[in-house]
Amino acid sequence: MTASAVVAQDAPRAIDSIVGNAIADGQVPGAVVLVWHDGKTVYRRSFGHRALEPQRETMTLDTIFDIASLTKTVATSTAVMQLVERGQVRLNDPVVKYLPDFGQNGKEDITVRQLLTHFSGLDEDLDLSQPWQGRDTALRMAYGAQPVFAPGSRFLYSDINFVVLGALVEQVSGKPLDRYCEKNIFVPLGMLQTRFLPPAAWQGKIAPTQYDEKNKMLRGLVHDPTARRMGGVAGHAGVFSTADDLLKFALALLDGSSVLPPLLVEKMTTPQQPPNAQVLRGLGWDIDSPLSSNRGDLLPVGSFGHTGFTGTSLWIDPTTRTCIIILTNAVHPRGKGSAIALRSKIATAVAAELNLTVSEQDKLRWQSITGYNETQTAARRLSVRNGSVKTGIDVLESHQFDVIRGVDSKKRVGIVTNQTGVDSDGQRTIDVLAHAPGVSLDAIFSPEHGVTGTLDTTSVGNSKDAATGVPVYSVYGGTDAARHPPLNVLKNLDAVVIDLQNVGARFYTYETTMAYFLEASAKANIDVIVLDRPVPITGSIVQGPLTDPGRQSFTTYVSVPVRHGMTMGELAQMFNGERRLNARLKIVPMEGWIRGDWLDSTGLEWINPSPNLRSLTEATLYPGVGMVEGANVSVGRGTDTPFELLGAPWIKGRELAAYLNARNISGVRFVPVAFTPSDSLYKGQLCSGVNIVLLDRSVLDAPEMGVELASALHKLYPDSFQVQKMSDLLFNQSVLDAIMQSEDPRRIAQDWQEQLDAFNRMRLSYLIYK
Repeated sequence: MTASAVVAQDAPRAIDSIVGNAIADGQVPGAVVLVWHDGKTVYRRSFGHRALEPQRETMTLDTIFDIASLTKTVATSTAVMQLVERGQVRLNDPVVKYLPDFGQNGKEDITVRQLLTHFSGLDEDLDLSQPWQGRDTALRMAYGAQPVFAPGSRFLYSDINFVVLGALVEQVSGKPLDRYCEKNIFVPLGMLQTRFLPPAAWQGKIAPTQYDEKNKMLRGLVHDPTARRMGGVAGHAGVFSTADDLLKFALALLDGSSVLPPLLVEKMTTPQQPPNAQVLRGLGWDIDSPLSSNRGDLLPVGSFGHTGFTGTSLWIDPTTRTCIIILTNAVHPRGKGSAIALRSKIATAVAAELNLTVSEQDKLRWQSITGYNETQTAARRLSVRNGSVKTGIDVLESHQFDVIRGVDSKKRVGIVTNQTGVDSDGQRTIDVLAHAPGVSLDAIFSPEHGVTGTLDTTSVGNSKDAATGVPVYSVYGGTDAARHPPLNVLKNLDAVVIDLQNVGARFYTYETTMAYFLEASAKANIDVIVLDRPVPITGSIVQGPLTDPGRQSFTTYVSVPVRHGMTMGELAQMFNGERRLNARLKIVPMEGWIRGDWLDSTGLEWINPSPNLRSLTEATLYPGVGMVEGANVSVGRGTDTPFELLGAPWIKGRELAAYLNARNISGVRFVPVAFTPSDSLYKGQLCSGVNIVLLDRSVLDAPEMGVELASALHKLYPDSFQVQKMSDLLFNQSVLDAIMQSEDPRRIAQDWQEQLDAFNRMRLSYLIYK
């Protein structure tokens, strides 16, 4: 082994033996490895040979490599995002807006974002089985390609995506891709040994790759056969560079620059894939996917990078401020080498020897993106656990009722609750407060479905609790006045306690009932105390369209998405803050609840929060199926499995199931069924439709599924399905219009993402459980 080195005192020494062993085993002929950490280069060394054939040449630090698919990030993605920053391209625009010829064979709704994240559904590469030549031929083939999967439905790494993106840059900028990148990326960053089509003067420094089909060694010609047929300039491959130049690019990502402003970098390097996807992809960058072996075992998921087929790799961790650059020509001389294991071992060694630990604050930042467990390579999953959660009432009891107990006299208290208000021993919160020291329970308020949670009617009257003798005031009815708490009763209280289990879906009325009590308590000048409970379908997932501003109703108190991922306590804080209610609000938070917990990870008992939500499965499907309930379809009310069914007398179950299954909706499948509801819509009538089978709750985007259901019904049964009636629960006119105009549901979902991102930023300040 030959080497020339710059090695700091605290450098990761294991790299020497790792690379040496890879060379000895014939995995790579040589390598350049550069590690930068926390403001300085801690490791910079070359190993072995840059050429073995036709003659041996020693590897040097300034060797120029064909960086293969690193072209996608260093050149094409950066160029696209510069155009986005200038307002010349929008990520959620269909590609046909910029390249009209692309809209062939079912590609008219594929977006720029889907190309960048590899969710377009396009095949891995252009057909190379037949001879062809030239950029124009390649673009005709790309524009004529047919998706192998429904766009947006799954991750498929595709060079065609970036062939098209390269053409998009050229079309919008008016410059050839290589010239655009040289002028706007490489030269401004001082990357003077980086370019497409390296000149002859560079030849002696270039690491050769492989013998081509004519048995000629490729040196200075791009290794990728598609890019080579295109003339050496393509969006997916073709750039040549050095380790030192790639460090300049990496530092621009870490520190920001005129080429890559910080906001642009954040957008590129944080998850941008569909929310229900099992892999994490930025815009061009890999975060956690089957391709992220170069992250190693120890670098956190907050890091990002990319690899190249020739044996190149760039991985960057902004949290610990570390860059790992590995450049090899593993395919030299005959395509039999591999740098996959080498990349992973080096990354793991760097993380271990530099002790790349992160603060709790940074851990929480990334857990908020990936779920509460470290995301594993090739599988995004929110893991289950065997937790033990104490709800607000349990915490209140363990703290001897400190926030509601009177000191000199009993505090007069009312409670808003129902059958879900119980402690860990199964005692009703009503009974617990009735016997609590320093407390006088003077009023019970019952929300929709009554204090027992069994009534499915608007005719819910006042009554008296049999066990305690305390009067029960209904705050649900057919009029707006009936749904507001009686001020004359509140004025005789010192505080109102709220103990209600919500579901995590915006159109669940308990949330608005709580909001009305916040309003009324402020007028009555009394305290409001929320005993918090978990979101049964986790608080880590936020999905769906927001309600239009000004569309307040009993099913939408403020503009929130369909699936908001907030507990009742967090919602109370948001209502109080965003609406400036000035209520004297106190939250008794849970103990032991983690934001990614589903109910079955908490150790808590399932209690039906309403008569027609009878299982965690139904609660998981509810934010989607509930979106179409306002229309003329049965969602299974009056059957044993409400919200797992969808049907009507005019639906053909087999036809609907076949259509929906062909859409490849993540997390669910559809089985044709017939059922006769015993109650509610179509009572006593035979309905045909589908049973929704939940396969994987962690990847299901339930609101997007709701749009899929509505779109399918509108497409298949336009004369029967009354889509306009969805408005009463959807409260988003642009989504309703898009459904009626037969836009692709995945495109519709992408269009609400900007509003969802803004909501998530606002939501952060009200979260109790980070």
